[in-house]
Amino acid sequence: MKNRFIRMFALGFKQMQDPYYQGFAAQMSFYIMLSLVPTFIVLSSLLGLLDVSMDIINEWIGQYVAPSMAETLKGLLKYRSATTSNIVMILMALWAASRAQFSMMRIANYTYSGGRTTGNFFRERLRSFRTMAMTMFTLAFVIIIPVYGEMILKLVFGKIIEGSVIDNLWTFLRWPLAGALYFLMVSYNYYVLPIEKMSFREVVPGSVLGAVGMLVVTIVYSNYADYTVNYDIIYGSLASIVALLMWFYFLSWALCLGILFNKVWKDTKGGKYRS
Repeated sequence: MKNRFIRMFALGFKQMQDPYYQGFAAQMSFYIMLSLVPTFIVLSSLLGLLDVSMDIINEWIGQYVAPSMAETLKGLLKYRSATTSNIVMILMALWAASRAQFSMMRIANYTYSGGRTTGNFFRERLRSFRTMAMTMFTLAFVIIIPVYGEMILKLVFGKIIEGSVIDNLWTFLRWPLAGALYFLMVSYNYYVLPIEKMSFREVVPGSVLGAVGMLVVTIVYSNYADYTVNYDIIYGSLASIVALLMWFYFLSWALCLGILFNKVWKDTKGGKYRS
């Protein structure tokens, strides 16, 4: 196993020397930034169907995101379009939000296919649209679980298990369940987006790295932006935007490393070393 990890590191390092990887994270962070408002529009519409507010996202942002970035994100969350009830506008917002998925699709294709970024453009855009739709539904469920999860447990098991047992059970299960859905969301993107298909089992290692990496990046960068760096000195009123873009930049690298890990994991399987 030790020799395999050495081979994986060597193969991954060689892959990263490709100039294509030098600019993709900036491209992807730009598209994530552009996708924020459309994402919040679609997400608020989905949650509105179940009468769930976006307050839980506000709480999460306040807890894990640096104050300079949090205020900008909360400002976006307050945005409410008068056309969100229009299905056409929701589809347009979903299409705009899927641009970030398309960017990740390109880096996955380039990594797995040896330099090929896309197949048929319109087919790939539709696939990124479908993947973004599934991602939205998963995010909605992650938000709904803390709100309605206990009620669902009582509805299903109320006549079998005492209410106090369900309360204790829910206390232990709600965050692992939300974490499992978050992991499945990352895995689904890794599994569906590339042209070269891999089995779900083959994308699990990189999914773990990507999912954990994004959480680590969020926590570490939040503390770094809050206590160490001061973007206000250089960027003034644009400081919060710059801080967000840097956060998205590091998140993009976490996702890319997960994709790259899947490739080198597969290429070194069984003692093989495919360059």
